[in-house]
Parts: sequence; structure tokens; C-alpha cells
Amino acid sequence: MIRTSWTRLTFYRTNSVASRIPGPLFYLSFLIVLLACTSTAEKPASGPRKDIVCFIYHRVGDGRYPTTNVSVKDFEAHLAYLAKNKFQVLNFSDAIDYLQSDAPSQKTAVITVDDGYASFFHHGLPLLKKYKMPATLFINTKTVGGGDFMNWDQLNTAQASDVEIGNHTHSHDYFLNQSADTRYETFREEVMQSQDIIEKHLDKKPVVFSYPYGEFDDKMKQIVKDAGFKAAAAQLSGVLYNGTDVFMCPRFPMAEAYSAPARFAEKAVMRALDVTTPSAPMPLPDKRPALTLTFNGDEIQARRLQCFAQGSPCSCRITKQDTTGLVTVSVQAGADIAGRRRTLYTLTAPGKKGGWYWYSHLWINTKVK
Repeated sequence: MIRTSWTRLTFYRTNSVASRIPGPLFYLSFLIVLLACTSTAEKPASGPRKDIVCFIYHRVGDGRYPTTNVSVKDFEAHLAYLAKNKFQVLNFSDAIDYLQSDAPSQKTAVITVDDGYASFFHHGLPLLKKYKMPATLFINTKTVGGGDFMNWDQLNTAQASDVEIGNHTHSHDYFLNQSADTRYETFREEVMQSQDIIEKHLDKKPVVFSYPYGEFDDKMKQIVKDAGFKAAAAQLSGVLYNGTDVFMCPRFPMAEAYSAPARFAEKAVMRALDVTTPSAPMPLPDKRPALTLTFNGDEIQARRLQCFAQGSPCSCRITKQDTTGLVTVSVQAGADIAGRRRTLYTLTAPGKKGGWYWYSHLWINTKVK
């Protein structure tokens, strides 16, 4: 059976207890709970090890744009796979709640859709309703109702059909190309502008965010935190797990080149490589940037580690492996990657008990659009 929502009964049950606490003690208790929730919201989740596979889609059934489109046939095959294999399917914010709870671990997947193209409404939403699965749709409010984008009536229909609406800024701009003198204020203003517009039209303020093009830096990430969002989605291929910074959650992109059902199934059972030094996307420092990573090697066959640099050969060398299980590696593209706007360094390794583990780091060349 597919779980399509995360119930928060644990929190609501406290109301009956709180109602019997004398006034001052009630407010003190409430303050303690509030502070506890606030102080742990940005921390990695504790409890049992959990891996959550998030997928990112843009268009469904619009073959004019193969780099951001999946066929209707493939999209349905993805949902059918999740149903057949009894995945818990959650929207993005419910997945964060599940990750940070003490609930037992189970196979979990999240369907996210960026930009709000009308093809999702016409071809994707009916399939989600058919399989009774939720999703999260991140919209950039400037384009709503224009061109190939959904209008507010369609977005209201989607929201009423178990699709969570998230914030994707107003303009969906290349914010990293803006001067540092204006970038952060502009980004902050757009995030809040989008919040207000969405609340006005959908009567609900988003609690989750997605970075346009998956591009951000540490200051932008802090702005999203300070705005009160629960989590933010990036475009770092990989798996969300207890150790993930929830303001840079990885997602596997789905497009025609790699959306075949067999490839989707491989991603759906992937686990997160437990990197102890994760970092936000970085500006490209040179044509063949080097990256040093440290990760927990207890569960993987570290000597069989592989690396990829999106079409470029890649070298991966273990520089240290200590008795605590930590492994340090040096990764570098074998050829010039400066011609691309975004390049992922991806590491994969087989698990000691089977399966595969995955981690990606994103480099951004702001000189390329």
C-alpha cells in the first residue's frame, strides 16, 4: 500500500495534555517546545537511517524540449514502478517531516516538478491522480498564465488534487550572474514577492523552496532559511538521507535521455554516500577543478569507488583511509569542463551488502548561459 501523506498526530495529541497545564506552566512548556523545534530544524535528522529518493521533472509529454521532457509513457512507467514496489510516496515537505521523525525506515520516493509548465497539468497530473500519489510543484510566479505555463485556475486544481505548491522565486533568474552588491537583496525580495503572490491566489503560503536552475551559494541558502522555509530543493543528483543539509536537498533529474524505466528503477533504489564534508555548489575555479571529499566508508566497498564528470573522464584517488572508517578521496575531471554552465562530479560505490551509493557535487561557470 502506498502512503501518500505524513500524519502528524504526535504533535496534535499534546493539545489535550496542554489544556490541563496551569497558565504560566503552559506558556513555559510551549516556549520550550518551540525552541526545541527551531533549534533542530536545520540539523541533520536523527533516528533510524533513512534514504529518500527525490525525482525532478519539468515537462511531461512535450517532445519539443527533450532535455527537460519525459514521455507520458515513461512517466506512467515511473509511477507504476513505485506502486508495484510498494514505495511510500510523499510530497517534499512531508518527506522532510518523515526524515526528521522517529518513524521506521521504509522505501520512500518524492515526485517534484519545477516551473509549472502546462504539459504537467495536462499529462502528468491525471497520472498522479490515477495512481493516487502526491507531488510538489515549484512555480516561478512571473510566468504563471503565460506561454506554456499553468494559470492560477489550473494551479488551484492541482493543489486540490494533492499537489503541494512550492516557491521557485518570481523571475527564475540566474541570480549568481548578478553583482554581489545587489544579488542577495534581489533574491530575498523575489522570494518574498513570490510568497505573497502564491498566498494571494492559492490561499496558502509555501513551506518549501527550489533554487532556480539549482544554483545558489551559502548566502542565498541562509536567506531561504531565514525566510522560514522547511527545506529547499537543489539539482545535485543524489539521495536525501539523515545527514543531508535539508536546504540543499538532492534530486535525480528526469529527461528523455535518461528516463527509461530501467534507469529510473536503478535510481529509485540508490542510497546516499555518507559524505561528512558536503558543500554548496561552487563557482568553477579553473578548467579542471579538484575536489577533496571525506565520507564514511563502513557500508561501501571504497576500493571500487567510481567517479564521473558529465561526459568527461574523471580520476578518483583515495588519499586516506583511517581505522574509524573515514575515507578521503581526491576527484578531478580529466578534461576541460569550462564550456558547460553546470557540471556534476558524481561518485558511486557498491555497498558491502549489495546496492549502490551515490553523491554529486556541482560546479557552476557563471560565464556560460
